[in-house]
Amino acid sequence: MTNLVQFPGLGLECTVSRVAFTLFGLPIYWYGIILAAGLMLGVAFAFHYAPDFGIDTDRLVDVVLIGTFCAIACARAFYVAFAPFEYESLWDMINLRDGGIAIYGSVIGAAVFGGLACKWRKIPVIATFDIVSLGFLVGQAVGRWGNFVNQEAFGSNTTLPWGMYSQATQSYLAAWQPTLAAQGIQVDPSLPVHPTFLYESIWCLIGLLLLWRYLKKRRFNGEIALLYVVWYGLGRVWIEGLRTDALMLPFGGLRVSQVIAALSVCAAGAAVLLLRRKYKDTPLTVPLAVDAARQKAYQKQYAAQGGSGVTGWYASLPASASHKEFVQKTRQFNDEAFDLGKIGQRVAEEQQIAELHTGEEPAEGEDEDGSTDH
Repeated sequence: MTNLVQFPGLGLECTVSRVAFTLFGLPIYWYGIILAAGLMLGVAFAFHYAPDFGIDTDRLVDVVLIGTFCAIACARAFYVAFAPFEYESLWDMINLRDGGIAIYGSVIGAAVFGGLACKWRKIPVIATFDIVSLGFLVGQAVGRWGNFVNQEAFGSNTTLPWGMYSQATQSYLAAWQPTLAAQGIQVDPSLPVHPTFLYESIWCLIGLLLLWRYLKKRRFNGEIALLYVVWYGLGRVWIEGLRTDALMLPFGGLRVSQVIAALSVCAAGAAVLLLRRKYKDTPLTVPLAVDAARQKAYQKQYAAQGGSGVTGWYASLPASASHKEFVQKTRQFNDEAFDLGKIGQRVAEEQQIAELHTGEEPAEGEDEDGSTDH
């Protein structure tokens, strides 16, 4: 449960325990705590910038809950499907306490089921993918440190100064040395290895900074999500090539994540180029988010006071507007659109318009009783 982790080239070492604390006799692992922290930070980031994408946070809550649950389930299912060993029972397949999830499984699960949840909660699907992709980068950058605590997801031997060594890396490489050799990967269990979890964490942080800086320059809905796929895929192609615990396809000796990453980079990159050309002369505008709770309360009182017309409201800002402006304008828009104090006035205006229409003079050729001369 405890590892002495060394970085010989840097002269650093630290003792890492997998167990954070014990609750009612049950060990609570750092792995789960770190993953949960990454998830919460990613969600907090997405909620903070939701107004910039015209997304109501009340409705986004449901999408996040559904998307998160399904992402975890799909991440585990993906790992189990391609794991290089057989699970002995159904419990072993669903037990996450010893690790074993695949990022691409979580991305696929979040996209499919999160997209369906967006349709259900009536929020823009593609814009939601944009903001969630940034949250993914936050969560991945933090969550990868769970691999450090578990001393997993490391690479082959390296002579770089930040090479890492522990009893866990030595034991794993010793056990899998013959299998790795059959794949053409030569390892020495007694030597330091690439801390690939660290590479991916840094890669995701850099990607987050770059996409955050580009946020106000995006040209179409979905561009941020596509650029996330390109950036993460590029990093995963080279990082996965260093790892010694990669999930493999059952044929061809290919690494699952490398194949998916390479294909997704090509597809997303082509989509970005084509859509940028399509929208190059069309500035992106973002409809301001409608406060779902206030809209529901307003419509209920509007109907109770005799209103029968459409109570839909619409306002927008250019995507290049600042976050502060989005927050202020969204608040002002909802204050004005769903002002309960103005319901009586609006209902009266609606009734006056209806009376004017009913009192219109008959059209030419039509008698007052509505009949037509022949």
